[in-house]
Amino acid sequence: HQNARTLYDLDTMKALMAFIGNPQDKLRVIHVAGTSGKTSTAYYCSALLREQGLNVGLTVSPHVDTINERLQINSQLLPEAEYCTLLSEFMDVISGCNVKPSYFELLTAFAYWEYERRGLDYAVMEVGMGGEMDATNVVNRADKICVITDIGLDHTEILGDTLSKIAGFKAGIIKNQNEVFMYKQSSDVMEVVERAVADNQAVLHTFDAALEINLPDLPLFQQRNLGLARQVIDFVNNRDGRGPLTEAQISAAAHINIPARLERFKIGDKMVIVDGSHNQQKLQTLLASVQELYPNQGITALCGFVQGNEQRWQEALDVLLPAVKNVIFTTFHSEKDYPKSSVSTDELVKYCDFHGVGGYEVEADPATAYQLLLQRPEPILLITGSFYLLNHIRPLIQEQA
Repeated sequence: HQNARTLYDLDTMKALMAFIGNPQDKLRVIHVAGTSGKTSTAYYCSALLREQGLNVGLTVSPHVDTINERLQINSQLLPEAEYCTLLSEFMDVISGCNVKPSYFELLTAFAYWEYERRGLDYAVMEVGMGGEMDATNVVNRADKICVITDIGLDHTEILGDTLSKIAGFKAGIIKNQNEVFMYKQSSDVMEVVERAVADNQAVLHTFDAALEINLPDLPLFQQRNLGLARQVIDFVNNRDGRGPLTEAQISAAAHINIPARLERFKIGDKMVIVDGSHNQQKLQTLLASVQELYPNQGITALCGFVQGNEQRWQEALDVLLPAVKNVIFTTFHSEKDYPKSSVSTDELVKYCDFHGVGGYEVEADPATAYQLLLQRPEPILLITGSFYLLNHIRPLIQEQA
C-alpha cells in the first residue's frame, strides 16, 4: 500500500489554475465524491438544475465512449469538432505555463476554464479518485456544495485498506464553511466525515434513506442516487432564491440516460444490460437491481477486470458467479486516462477452477466474446466488470439497438 498523499499532490493543478486566473473560484460548484453512485448522482444533480432552465456544466470520469463526456453543457455533449477546437484554444492559452499537467489535470482545468467562460449558473464536478488529492479539488469558495455518496473498499492500493482511510480522502473535498450532503453510513465513515466537517466549520446534512420517489421503473439504487441529488438541489434552490422542484422536473431528470449504469438495450428477444460495476459493493447493488427488474430470469454475463488489485476482482467474481447461469471471460487493453490491461483469462479460469466453479467460457477478443454472448439462450445478457471493457463493446451494441 502506497499512500496517495505521497503519490499525488495538487501543486501542479494549483499552479495551472492560477495561470489561467482561477476560473474554478468564479463558479458555483457541486462537488461529488464517493465510491458507489457518484457518477449517477452527478448526472442527476445536473439534470435537476437543467430542468429548471439553468445553464449547467457537468464533468464526469472516466468517460465511457468519448472524451467529450468530460465536458457537458446543459446535459449535452459538445460536438467532437467543437470540443477539439476549444481544447486546442485552451492548449494555446496554457502554452506559457511552466508546469506539465497530467491528462486528468489538463481536462479538469479545461472544464473549469470553459464553464467560467460561458458564465454557467453551476458546475457539477465528479471526483476522479479519492477527493483530497484529486485535480477537481481546487475550489475554495465557501458556497461549494459537497456530496459524498456511499463509501466502500476500492482503489485500496492507493487510498488505503480500511473504510476510515478511504473516507479520509473522500472527506478531503470539504473546505471552509461548505455544505455537505450524504446518507448516513457506518461509524468508521461518519466519524471521519464529522471530524472534517468540524475542522472546516462546515455544515453536515445526513439522511437515513432516500426521499420517496414514485418512479417504479427506476431501479432502487438509482432511486437512492436521485434521492440524494434531490436533497442537494432542494437546498440549492432554497439558498439561491428558487422554489421547490416540481414532480414533472424530477421525473424528467430521473429518465436521463446515464451511460453504462444499468443501461438497457433491447436486441431481438434479449435484454442486454451494460454496467461498469467493478467491485463487490457495486456488483451486489447491480445484481439486486437486475433481479428486481427481471425476477426469475436466467442471466449470462460477459466480463473482464482491470489488472492491479487481485482481491478486488476475486471478490467481484464471488458475487457475480452465483448469480448467473454462465459467464464469458474476455480481455481488453485501453490507453484511456493511462495505459491499462485486463486480468488475463488464465487467471480468471484458474480462480474458478480452484473454487470448483464451472459454467464459464473464454474468448480473448471482446467483439467476438460479445457475439458469443448474443448466442446464449438466457434472456438477460449482462456486460460488466470495467468501464474500459465497455468502451470496446458498447459501440457494437449501439449499432444494433
